[in-house]
Amino acid sequence: MAAGQAALCGADVMLLEKKKMPGRKLRITGKGRCNLTNISEVSEFIRHFGRNGKFLRQAFARFFSADLLDFFNDIGLDTKIERGGRVFPESNKAQDVVDAFMRWIGQLNVRLHPETKVNKLITNAGRVTGIVTDSKRAIEAEAVIISTGGLSYPLTGSTGDGYTLAKSVGHTLIRTRPSLVPLEIEENIPNHLVGLRLKNVHAALYINGKKKTEEFGEMEFTEYGLDGPIILTLSRFAVDALDEGKEVELSIDLKPALDHNKLDARLLRDIDQHGKMHFNNLLKELLPMQLIPTCMEAVQIPPDRSAHQISSEERKRLRVWLKDYRLQISGHGSYDEAIVTAGGVSLKEINPRTMESTLVNGLYFAGEVLDLDGDTGGYNLQEAFSTGWLAGKSAATGDNS
Repeated sequence: MAAGQAALCGADVMLLEKKKMPGRKLRITGKGRCNLTNISEVSEFIRHFGRNGKFLRQAFARFFSADLLDFFNDIGLDTKIERGGRVFPESNKAQDVVDAFMRWIGQLNVRLHPETKVNKLITNAGRVTGIVTDSKRAIEAEAVIISTGGLSYPLTGSTGDGYTLAKSVGHTLIRTRPSLVPLEIEENIPNHLVGLRLKNVHAALYINGKKKTEEFGEMEFTEYGLDGPIILTLSRFAVDALDEGKEVELSIDLKPALDHNKLDARLLRDIDQHGKMHFNNLLKELLPMQLIPTCMEAVQIPPDRSAHQISSEERKRLRVWLKDYRLQISGHGSYDEAIVTAGGVSLKEINPRTMESTLVNGLYFAGEVLDLDGDTGGYNLQEAFSTGWLAGKSAATGDNS
């Protein structure tokens, strides 16, 4: 995006690509479908980036989701809107997004140099004047845009190169860590739970016994722990807490549509209607089959106990467990599993109106290399496209307003 916009403004643009093929990370986003953006309002978008979200107001004011959809339409990529306002390519193929970008920059005569790693920035009197590649080739430039990504999915080429380059010219780096990443739990996941997907559940994250945040939606049990949209979102807070040595717990409400009173009435009704039914069979009315053994172990009610023999105390234990299924979080996935990287180049040293460094003239940043990370749902790619658009325009025109 940055390269193409700079070329549209008349700049002579060279795109240096570390890997053999560009767009490797883009090809795997959204499980290969590429969640391009979201149609949420700007204020909602900014909220999904937490305390640093306000930095994006200027970029979003210049190039936002509606502009992005028009852009893709202009370069021949059809899009569609799905549940939650998420936008995908009509074809459901991330590869089509990469192909559209490649055709576009080709038409704009952007010179692509694959398998070219940048090792050094050349500066003079507080201004960037070029770069040095890993083959010791020096290339002069009036402006340089760093859009190398973070540390997530390192096999795609994201190995922190941008951080090294930024630090070499004096930029401050905010501690990096995996974000939007699966969580690990203290106990081993029983085989009968692996692969279980829970839909329409409410999950709350507790840190040192206090509720930090909560989400509603879908989650999944994996061989090593927990995954799925709401788990990834909660992980943004869990990772920091775990790294600080704090106690992290997850509380799952399996019946969020019913409060305690309504759930108790539901249980009484089921017991009354199925009085002779064994407890384990009664649970089939309440839970997915895979979760029943876990429930029985937690509430300590014999599986062959008849429903009408369940005491009020046992019914209370069942109700409380259904509304507050607790799991101790013990760890999180690595950068290999993280969708994005939290931390990065400090936003205090970047002009939000242009994406230019405030330390080195002519040096610009875009995307995940910055200290910006949002929730799942298309937010992170829109941030990358918007900052890329702005960096490209600014670098080409020399705009430093």
